[in-house]
Amino acid sequence: MPALACCVDAAPAPPGYALAGDISLPPPVTFTGALPLATTTDDADTNTSHWTPSMSSTLYRIDGWGAPYFAVNTAGNISVMPHGLGTLPHQEIDLLKIVKKASDPKHFGGLGLQLPLIVRFPDVLKNRLESLQSAFEFAIQEQGYDGHYQGVYPVKCNQDRFVVEDIVKFGSPFRFGLEAGSKPELLLAMSCLCKGNQEALLVCNGFKDREYISLAIVARKLALNTVIVLEQEEELDLVVEISKKLCIRPVIGLRAKLRTRHSGHFGSTSGEKGKFGLNTTQVLRVVKKLENLGMLDCLQLLHFHIGSQIPTTALLADGVGEAAQIYCELVRLGAQMRVIDIGGGLGIDYDGTKSCDSDISVGYSLEEYAAAVVSAVQFVCDRRSVKHPVICSESGRAIVSHHSVLIFEAIGASSYGAPTLSTIGLQHLVEGLSDEARADYQSLSAATMVGDYENCVLYMEQLKQRCVEQFKQGTLGMEQLASVDGLCELVSSAIGAKDPVRTYHVNLSVFTSIPDFWGIDQMFPIVPVHRLDEKPTAKGILSDLTCDSDGKIDRFIGGESSLPLHELEGNDGGYYLGMFLGGAYEEALGGLHNLFGGPSVVRVMQRDGPHGFAVTRAVPGPSSGDVLRVMQHEPELMFETLKYRAQEFAADENGHDDDEDVDEKSMMNAAALAARLAFSFDNMPYLVASSSCALNAMENNGFYYCSSDEFSEVVTDSTCA
Repeated sequence: MPALACCVDAAPAPPGYALAGDISLPPPVTFTGALPLATTTDDADTNTSHWTPSMSSTLYRIDGWGAPYFAVNTAGNISVMPHGLGTLPHQEIDLLKIVKKASDPKHFGGLGLQLPLIVRFPDVLKNRLESLQSAFEFAIQEQGYDGHYQGVYPVKCNQDRFVVEDIVKFGSPFRFGLEAGSKPELLLAMSCLCKGNQEALLVCNGFKDREYISLAIVARKLALNTVIVLEQEEELDLVVEISKKLCIRPVIGLRAKLRTRHSGHFGSTSGEKGKFGLNTTQVLRVVKKLENLGMLDCLQLLHFHIGSQIPTTALLADGVGEAAQIYCELVRLGAQMRVIDIGGGLGIDYDGTKSCDSDISVGYSLEEYAAAVVSAVQFVCDRRSVKHPVICSESGRAIVSHHSVLIFEAIGASSYGAPTLSTIGLQHLVEGLSDEARADYQSLSAATMVGDYENCVLYMEQLKQRCVEQFKQGTLGMEQLASVDGLCELVSSAIGAKDPVRTYHVNLSVFTSIPDFWGIDQMFPIVPVHRLDEKPTAKGILSDLTCDSDGKIDRFIGGESSLPLHELEGNDGGYYLGMFLGGAYEEALGGLHNLFGGPSVVRVMQRDGPHGFAVTRAVPGPSSGDVLRVMQHEPELMFETLKYRAQEFAADENGHDDDEDVDEKSMMNAAALAARLAFSFDNMPYLVASSSCALNAMENNGFYYCSSDEFSEVVTDSTCA
């Protein structure tokens, strides 16, 4: 174990070196119970020189949660396999190259986008859809199932226009449809499916009013394969009334409350007391009412939802089996049933453990999931001599999670270097101590001499507390308080008691970009996207830009309370981190805490060529003006108010002198201030690295719009005018 070695004035302490008065710290003492100290430079160099990218892959569990889309390449960067297992070596995409292309200034060949940044990979989205379809087709063929699989994407997971349009386009060959849960979602689904497969389902879930139901029935009139799923018994009356008024025969589904449920966080929407759906009695009343109206043939779909992140195929099969029994009963009662919609629940392995006992992992593959569903439906239907239904699922999380990566930058880190402590400072400290604090100081020295680790910690804490009390009473100065902190830091470092976890400050809002971490303790894989050929020598938590103590990430996959990180390199370049598997929900749920808006976005397709990719769409994140508008402010008027104040200030600063040079100078000062104000309105709320910060203000109908590419040029020319 390492030895205690406290230094004063950054010099080695000789035996019996006097710290203050008659108090001395001993020569180096071996602590048998102490925690290991930091490695020496030589040892660290030796260890890091043998570090390999594969070791980083193991450390961050990338092969577990990332396969088959993410890995570490030989350069030590995260590599994206856009086509999954079918990706050829030359098709792999270096994620760092995308970050550089997006964030580098335009005059360096970049796109000039500000971080944080969402990188979307439509190729991954396509592969997820194809993999899901293939898994069900294989299970259907393998088990001799007579029906087919026809999925829908629940747009609530990510309503981004290009995500939804891509899913409709990529899913068209196998009749993949959409699910909506609100009127705006229904409108976008109707619009997108006009370009999709005519047989694709449009499933209308959620609570409904007259307008919602009218929209859904109009969608059917527009030749969209629309199914209105009853979440409440009362909705049936509106469906009947409006469909008769519009002379359109509806296709109706109902959502059943199953007894089956799972006990995890995401299982709260299932079971008899779930938020949605009809119980057995209500289902029977709906059937009877439709029969009396001569509309029982309109009932064609049964929907249920066990809950998101179903952990095991055993639970899945249990729930699907129960629902299949209800389906067969509806057939027996005379309904013209055609589709069984198993809802969502296909889980994502966020931590790579393939665990059945975690809310962030699942113990099955896509193929095992599909096989369990097909088998459960087939078993019940065969036993009841019922024709095999079309199997539909609403697997949003499993479809979109992998295709999106959030990139953000660490802009600083807390420093825990041992403070320089002088003998004069210690002498001054001891002279001001109370008798009790002096006794603690002497006891700390004695504990240090004999290597008593536990008492060292005890007396350090007591000494610090007594000194804080003295400071509050005004009997101890700030310099003395700082000396106490310095002494305790040195001793803590020497005995291995110092907290090794550092705080890395990141250019991000947790509330905007990772709201599920704050809201429901959902964890996502977070990994440096480069330098993975270097050994990470620090442990850190991540602190965001918001003025909120909850704006931090201090829990990580694997049950870890810190993340292995590298030392920041100063001016040598940024340190980029990626949050993975966040393509579902995070963008839709993100808020505007502290008025931090969403990230910039790039859409990246795999292309043959020197870089292996092409950016097909680039969108800067919302500006300060944009987020102010969301909160009902008017940035144009705000700017005019501030510009007028700037002109007044410039005039007042130069008095009332009639000199033309002074007037010209005032105008230049006012214009410079206005340009800086304009940049603040037009730029994203996040921090801008000084190396890429630029402004060019141009006046447009009284409002200044700016490009970030020329900001530094104007600032340099206008300061100290």
